[in-house]
Amino acid sequence: MSSDKHEVVIIGSGPAGYTAAIYAARANLNPLVITGGEPGGQLVTTTDVENYPGFPKGILGPEMMDLFREQAERFGTEILTGHVTEVDFSRRPFTIVSDAGTFEAPAVIVATGASAKWLDLPSEKLLRGHGVSACATCDGFFFKGKDLIVVGGGDTAMEEATFLTKFASKVIVIHRRESLRASKTMQDRAFKNPKISFLWNSAIEEILGSKQGGVTGVRVKNFKTGVVETVPAGGVFVAIGHQPNTSLFTGKLDMNDVGYIKVQPGGTRTNVPGVFACGDAADPLYRQAVTAAGMGCMAAIDAERFLAH
Repeated sequence: MSSDKHEVVIIGSGPAGYTAAIYAARANLNPLVITGGEPGGQLVTTTDVENYPGFPKGILGPEMMDLFREQAERFGTEILTGHVTEVDFSRRPFTIVSDAGTFEAPAVIVATGASAKWLDLPSEKLLRGHGVSACATCDGFFFKGKDLIVVGGGDTAMEEATFLTKFASKVIVIHRRESLRASKTMQDRAFKNPKISFLWNSAIEEILGSKQGGVTGVRVKNFKTGVVETVPAGGVFVAIGHQPNTSLFTGKLDMNDVGYIKVQPGGTRTNVPGVFACGDAADPLYRQAVTAAGMGCMAAIDAERFLAH
């Protein structure tokens, strides 16, 4: 058990976790951040970030997270690279067990984020950030005038496809089934959009291109006919959902049926007094770096007020 006196332990190190750390440190809460398996969160796998305020020329995702970390450390945050394996929220101080040590704190902020679901193709991993994305609102601007592909058939896929028509010359939706899972409203909107077309009963076997030149197309197989064809495209957006990284808290914190942690409306308090959740772990709707950072600020202020009372 660590003898260090931390008023708050922050689990996770993306925009939400680091922002919570900045505010908690400035409030003299002596925060400890345990980074998780991917220090910096999803942004470390992002190339250009151009929609975060304060960076008019854009910034690389990993560089931005380095700046977040540097600012948190400047105010006295202790940061440990490690993975939390167990938590005990049944009594205070809470116990947090990690491969970097075991810690106690009277308040905990959960900022474990979420992970986009991917197709698990070697070519997809190679070209991620080089024409392959899981966020149209983040990256759509970079694909002006190109033919784009969206993979998926739910509400997220239809939202992404519709949004991308603002930039793309056309959008092709590739779906494994012959009907969509999206709500009727979202389906109608996509079907009525002249820029959106569909490839049914199909799946991508390979994404074509290179890191230097970006995506040039995809190789697609039709399950019904067995035909494999090459579809030219300048970008691929995978929209088959996100998975919040919250399995550690199953049975310990209230969650929705997908696994997002439930927080009180307009705040970050969970059902356990003294435990707060922020960022993509608790946000199924926006999932942006700037909203995650805002929630991190809220969580630190909520924690400070909880500890003061």
